[in-house]
Amino acid sequence: MINKEQHLVKNIFNLERVEQGPTRDGYGKGVVEAGERDERVVVLCADLMESTRSHWFQEKFPERYIELGVAEQNLATVGSGLANYGKIPFIASYAAFSPGRNNEQIRTTISLNNVPVKVCGMHAGVSVGPDGATHQALEDIALMRAQPNMTVIVPCDAEEARKATYTAAFNNSPVYLRFAREKTPIFTTKETLFEIGKANVLWESEKPDAVIIACGNLVYNALVAAEELKKENIEVDVINNHTIKPMDAETIVAHAKKAGAVVTVEEHQIAGGMGSAVAEVLAQEHPVPIEFIGVHDSFGQSGKPEELIAHYGMDVKAIKDAVQKVRGRR
Repeated sequence: MINKEQHLVKNIFNLERVEQGPTRDGYGKGVVEAGERDERVVVLCADLMESTRSHWFQEKFPERYIELGVAEQNLATVGSGLANYGKIPFIASYAAFSPGRNNEQIRTTISLNNVPVKVCGMHAGVSVGPDGATHQALEDIALMRAQPNMTVIVPCDAEEARKATYTAAFNNSPVYLRFAREKTPIFTTKETLFEIGKANVLWESEKPDAVIIACGNLVYNALVAAEELKKENIEVDVINNHTIKPMDAETIVAHAKKAGAVVTVEEHQIAGGMGSAVAEVLAQEHPVPIEFIGVHDSFGQSGKPEELIAHYGMDVKAIKDAVQKVRGRR
């Protein structure tokens, strides 16, 4: 069954009826809403205004938009300077470049000084598609969650991305927000709960054989897998673990105890990603068998987004296979 308290859209599995959009659109809408509420909100971009959807903010608040050009190191340092003087800066670029290229500047000027800069990494994961390996950030979660003071959020769809962006503006700390380029199903609603550090249980069974813990666009694949597995008499729980840091350890541990086995799902390297963070929590609190869905020590390549998701073992079939495997290890 789906947890009705989470207010998911009707006909969630009918792709002809479910609206689709990229999570970067949610960022564009959310930062405008934050700017409407507080004039301290400013947006900085590194020559990717339209790709990052920062142009929506620029069109409404041109006096609060700063174009840095192709200079991601400056993007971080100027953002940190503005934060030191009371602004709420959002700095936007492709995740391959920010935090990929300017990690040292984010570390030293933002995280170390604990200033409320919101680092927005766009076009993350292999679903960027034909842009290829150089533009497919697969290490960014690991980079950001290792930094003290940094909150890390990976929204599951465009509506949650809007909420995450708006909420992050007012949490008074450094935040890394990860967004995707490709259109994906928008299966949450305006009423769906979103709270930093609080995971959402989207699918719950009375006696699950495993719990699938997912983040980002692949949460939808996890829900599809849950529906198909139910038809095969295999029950699972599905958790949208949108906040990688600080992680909702209470929810993760409770469902691991209930199910006795875990599958983690993310569009990121297995090493250092969301799955690693879940494993760290469970190793301390309640060790259980875990299978990891993600990219296994490999760079990306050019291709259609759906082809790459399947090629790297992150599609619905791969999730179902991982559930079958891990339930046999309980």
